[in-house]
Amino acid sequence: MMPDHNDCISSLPDRPGRSEVLPGSRRLLASWQRSQEYGVSPESVDPAWAGEIPNDSLFFQCGQEVLEGLHQSLMNEPLGLMLTDADGLVLNRFSGDPALLRALDRVYLAPGFAFSERQAGTNGLGLALADKVPTLVRAEEHYSASLRTYTCAAAPVLDPVTGRLEGSVNITTWSRTSPGLLLALAQSAAANTSTLMSSRTHRHVQPTKPQGGVFRVQRPRLEPAAGTMRAMSAPWLSALEDATAAVARGEVVAALGERGSGRATLLGQALRQARPASRILCASVPAPEMVEEWLALWTPELSKPDTAIILENADFLPAWAAHELASQVRNILRARLPSSSAATATAPALLWAFTAVDLNNVPPELTRFAAHAAHIPALRDRAADIMPLARYAARQTRLRDLDFTAAAERTLTSYEWPGNIDELMRAVHAAALVTEIIDARHLPPELLGSPARRLTRMEAFERDEIVRVLARPGTSVAEAALELGISRATIYRRLAKLGIDPRNQLKA
Repeated sequence: MMPDHNDCISSLPDRPGRSEVLPGSRRLLASWQRSQEYGVSPESVDPAWAGEIPNDSLFFQCGQEVLEGLHQSLMNEPLGLMLTDADGLVLNRFSGDPALLRALDRVYLAPGFAFSERQAGTNGLGLALADKVPTLVRAEEHYSASLRTYTCAAAPVLDPVTGRLEGSVNITTWSRTSPGLLLALAQSAAANTSTLMSSRTHRHVQPTKPQGGVFRVQRPRLEPAAGTMRAMSAPWLSALEDATAAVARGEVVAALGERGSGRATLLGQALRQARPASRILCASVPAPEMVEEWLALWTPELSKPDTAIILENADFLPAWAAHELASQVRNILRARLPSSSAATATAPALLWAFTAVDLNNVPPELTRFAAHAAHIPALRDRAADIMPLARYAARQTRLRDLDFTAAAERTLTSYEWPGNIDELMRAVHAAALVTEIIDARHLPPELLGSPARRLTRMEAFERDEIVRVLARPGTSVAEAALELGISRATIYRRLAKLGIDPRNQLKA
């Protein structure tokens, strides 16, 4: 039987900072409700044993290093320090308190066991992973009675480049111990893990964070590619055709793919083709602390006729917010059940769609609505789309067509584009602002090579200087070496070390 939330809420004293972790009781109550739906026992936990623990990821290595250092400082404190993956699997555990370790073993809060909400009910790390925000769960706030001996603080760890949820740092102590700075400690360890991952990653893309917002998609601007549909590649056009047909049938479409690959663009075009009279709103998930106000801003639009909603980055949506959104959708659908079959044949009860990297990362309350998945290939797998999109970006910047040299086209089409269309648009926009004919020398230096390691500041400066000289029309490698004051052998060694392909700098 689920704990009575009113009794539990009344038993929770006001504490400084509590509103930052559990605003009111909404997140806690939503977590209890999910725990009950998952069938978790309110008496004891019985998490699944996962067997072998994956330890070869950058996240694990950085998290292990951070927690080892923290453990050395807190060895004499009654604390259990843990790293978990995004599914709540405990990857490691550190503690200098033998009694605490034995007690944690009895409730299976140990490496190899999964402690997500689905497995263990409301707990610190499970709720932090579900809602993607730092969370403190005290003794009486746990769903399962067997966990009320403990207080847990956990903070999610996000990939510093993609923003993807990697896992969490969890700190557990006895419930009789004052939590003090427990949550701040977990947040600091999570931030240090993410920073360490960033310092060791080799990718060029700037870190992305959910910006959030709600805006109307105007007819003239359906985002990148709207004016270039005939020139787009077969994979794009096929995905668009399937999505358009699904929207026409009144189905909820999930556009799946890497961020920046054009997911919302495809949905916007599909909605416009299938329902040309519709007003389209795009709601992009903001940072977790802003979700409550953001939901209140746009969810009333769901029930309005001839209004379509694109929910961007549904995989960033906290579990409580997904639960609330799903409840509103069900209520609207129930309210429309008496409508005649003739009415439903001409228009869907609700017109909405969402984007995500992968359905597995979307709260299940939303995935249940998705009847069709449109898979959007990354830009590196759609080389035929690069130049049509680049010309579109240039035209949007200068309001007329611009030319690209052969060297610029080679540079653009040979780059991997880890940031996808968004990165391409930024690069071309910046180039179009300074020239009428876009050449390789007008493009960002990082497009001209892919070094196998992260460059130091001095190496980046050296790369940019070599690229600047090589990109000058008619300049050979030998002439560049002469101007830079180095030998031909040296410049070729530097080209190889810095990942610069000189062929991208020379005109055809």
